[in-house]
Amino acid sequence: MIETESLTKRYPRVTALDRLTVGIEPGVTGLVGANGAGKSTLIKILLGLSPATEGTAAVLGLDVATEGPRIRSLVGYMPEHDCLPPDVSATEFVVHMARMSGLPPTAARERTADTLRHVGLYEERYRPIGGYSTGMKQRVKLAQALVHDPKLVLLDEPTNGLDPVGRDEMLGLIRRVHSDFGISVLVTSHLLGELERTSDQIVVIDGGKLLRASSTRDFTQATASLAVEVTDTERHPDGTRAALDAFTAAGLTARADGHLLLVDIADESTYDTVRDAVVALGLGLVRMEQRRHRIAEVFKSKQEKEGGSRDAA
Repeated sequence: MIETESLTKRYPRVTALDRLTVGIEPGVTGLVGANGAGKSTLIKILLGLSPATEGTAAVLGLDVATEGPRIRSLVGYMPEHDCLPPDVSATEFVVHMARMSGLPPTAARERTADTLRHVGLYEERYRPIGGYSTGMKQRVKLAQALVHDPKLVLLDEPTNGLDPVGRDEMLGLIRRVHSDFGISVLVTSHLLGELERTSDQIVVIDGGKLLRASSTRDFTQATASLAVEVTDTERHPDGTRAALDAFTAAGLTARADGHLLLVDIADESTYDTVRDAVVALGLGLVRMEQRRHRIAEVFKSKQEKEGGSRDAA
């Protein structure tokens, strides 16, 4: 669906994308990165709205440098920022966007009704958008991205400003875009956890560089750790430190995070090793549970490794 090769975008004082090479297959792909990582810049280049400084990119086999209008006719786009006219209804706006995409009047009205029903706005479709909640406005933006039946939709931070219930509902809608209609999705977020539940693939970028790209299953396995909490005893007043030393001596990769110990899960034997080490020390095991790294931790781990490599050099 999307392919980039050494894609670079430089501004006078910052490099937004730095030799990004990645291939994105059909399905739902999560593009994850902290704010300022280059996600929105990448989407603008893929839509042919912003030229790359170096490198190449193709969307649906079309060169973004020369075939931007054709790409935009085949792709839906949901921008991050609030860009909706407050004084028109959802129906008027989505019909207008459908007409802009080339649909004749009757087809535009029919597609608009179907799409607003899909996103849960059918009953509210004639109300002015200015009176909508944030969640409803996000659904309007999703509807206009889908109304012309694109092959691919690019959704930039679609859960921004939503409460937990609204986030879950939006993520469910995004998943159904692919499962019900066969439309591939590239969705950006700075929250790894929400995309793990929605995406088939995860692409992580940091500072404009590719950090990791893999299936969601491989990604979550690779970023899993064991959170361990132990009690202090008279024999070991600092039980956390004693357990950390024991885990390290047993060949595990572990680090302290406040009162918790985070242990990298090498395989199933990691659980037994942790349990045996705690028992041998005579400590109480308060909890031992698998957790996922937050995206900030993934970046921190990368930076620590790079720092260690530079120090060694």
